[in-house]
Amino acid sequence: MARAFLVVMDSVGIGGAPDADRFFNGDLPDTGANTLAHIAAACAAGRAEDGRSGPLHLPNLDALGLGAAARLASGDETPGLNARPQGMCGAASEVSPGKDTPSGHWELAGVPVPWDWHHFPDTTPSFPADLAQQAARLAGTDGILGDCHASGTQIIAQLGAEHMRTGKPICYTSADSVFQIAAHEESFGLERLLKLCADLAPTLHAMKVGRVIARPFIGDENSGFERTGNRHDYAMDPPAPVLSNWISDAGRRVYAIGKIGDIFSMQGIDEVRKGTDAVLMGHLSDLVDEAEDGSLTFANFVEFDSLYGHRRDISGYARALEWFDTAICPILDRLRADDIMILTADHGNDPSWPGTDHTRERVPVLVAGMGGGALGHVAFVDVAASIAAHLGVSPQGSGKSFF
Repeated sequence: MARAFLVVMDSVGIGGAPDADRFFNGDLPDTGANTLAHIAAACAAGRAEDGRSGPLHLPNLDALGLGAAARLASGDETPGLNARPQGMCGAASEVSPGKDTPSGHWELAGVPVPWDWHHFPDTTPSFPADLAQQAARLAGTDGILGDCHASGTQIIAQLGAEHMRTGKPICYTSADSVFQIAAHEESFGLERLLKLCADLAPTLHAMKVGRVIARPFIGDENSGFERTGNRHDYAMDPPAPVLSNWISDAGRRVYAIGKIGDIFSMQGIDEVRKGTDAVLMGHLSDLVDEAEDGSLTFANFVEFDSLYGHRRDISGYARALEWFDTAICPILDRLRADDIMILTADHGNDPSWPGTDHTRERVPVLVAGMGGGALGHVAFVDVAASIAAHLGVSPQGSGKSFF
């Protein structure tokens, strides 16, 4: 029986979104943003030489059609990515009114977001006074720290010592629809942090804030602070059954790799495997060998976005792409005759763009296991419909299968 693997290369956008002028980094619209093409251009021009060198080298993804999909999406040149596609490839456009993680993933899973997310203003304080007071009350403290837009690594460096002295949780946000709480795993306690986030989440979700994120860290003022792998997202439930529900309701098994379980609030998901992207690649490799007939494996590789896109690190992003290209090759080679793997993305995060927010872009759709062919321009929801059709499961929603 057929199996399906859906792999989201988080933030690997390819430009060309028809509504990019409606989305902004600060006062600058995202018109012209192109994560992949701008990285490729920087590499070809010798402007991405930190830890790597030369033109962007992605022979396996390019053979599937990555360069061709990018040129279709925007018309921009993709230096070094000029292979004739051997897989099915196309470019997908999003309709949800957001360029965030839940919007992109939910729509890829068949359900566009029907509302506008709530975002906190880039002011200090960022949060309404009653919300800050509720967070403090639930934490059992007389206040919170932060209350602003911030980088997660920078704010724990700035406030970690004060947090340890006072016990007050560090609360911050970003351009995404999120409320993040950082706390020390030992002095504050990991379970206490997770309970605080869980208790606060219903209030935030009622405001249409997409995620409350627990950001635990360790260390001290002398040695420095670092975040741990015990992050947990408390996300809103999707507004309708998504791909994982469709598969689960048909009696099939659904595996989640990375933060997929958090993004979908475990809807229809049987098993979660987490870790760094390198660890996640091992999980994906294992499941290509082990996953049952008829199953869906849904994976997210987040470090393109979290480590390099938001930090506007072109060399780092290029290194991550080249690592991924090399690591995915033996996995693609071991797909069974009736398997498919779809590689795509959820939004862009152009590291050459001003600001630190995601960028509104089309995303690649690369299909391994179905031979070659041009998909052309497709919708995000078509990804879910195509996987459902491949697995012989009735899709729900408006998507149309590629096959």
